[in-house]
Amino acid sequence: MLDIPGDAVLTEPVRITLSGNDGQLVHGHLLMRAGRFSKATVVLTHAGHAAYSEVLTVLAGDGADLTVVTLQEWDDRSQHLAEHDVVVGRDATVKHIAVTLGGGIVRLNTNATYAGPGGTFEGYGVYFADAGQHQEHRLFVDHEAPHCRSNVEYKGALQGEDAHTVWVGDVLIRAAAEGTDTYELNRNLLLTDGARADSVPNLEIETGEIAGAGHASATGRFDDQQLFYLMARGIPEAEARRLVVRGFFATVVSKIGVPEVIGHLMTAIDQELEGAQ
Repeated sequence: MLDIPGDAVLTEPVRITLSGNDGQLVHGHLLMRAGRFSKATVVLTHAGHAAYSEVLTVLAGDGADLTVVTLQEWDDRSQHLAEHDVVVGRDATVKHIAVTLGGGIVRLNTNATYAGPGGTFEGYGVYFADAGQHQEHRLFVDHEAPHCRSNVEYKGALQGEDAHTVWVGDVLIRAAAEGTDTYELNRNLLLTDGARADSVPNLEIETGEIAGAGHASATGRFDDQQLFYLMARGIPEAEARRLVVRGFFATVVSKIGVPEVIGHLMTAIDQELEGAQ
């Protein structure tokens, strides 16, 4: 259990690393609780070789400001099945950021609910699937309290034969949730033939008294025109591809807000690209 006291303001991120060994089967449940008017960032890293079944419960008290970053940097033989349940208190803000760069099979379900009006949930994600990997991210945002907000943005890149990603975003605006403002976006970049990205945004609205609601999804191949533009200015092809992919991910990665984590992830993305060359 991680308990952040009320009114506490943590200037440095809390770092938790879970490392598997020899592929052992592990079941884990972690409770994160942020007290009233607290502010903190928690970075949860998964690495090594394991079969991990995870439950993460996040409780944000009234007026809290909590950022949770979950990094999946598993060995390619690993399996990770996870459920993250987020409860957003009255006038609280929770930012949940999922980054998946490793693992043979990774499936992460994130559920967000609101304990009172005025809450904000922001769900961001970055994933990069290589040959033979299956990465799946499913989100359910349940707007039951009035005057709450949610914004979801996930971006993924795929390369190699049988690389497969699935993104499903579900937003439910219940009849009592007047004044809701919500949007969800998923974009996928196919870098090679043989890769497949499934993207399914869903939006269910039970009241017309809302501030706004929308969703968008797009999956496309690498933009050869962008590549040509950079190469025409003297940039080698490998470097040009790296710049395009970095730019694709940068807007989401920057929302992490921890400079050393951002730098580490952009380096890891570069290494993913180098591995395919």
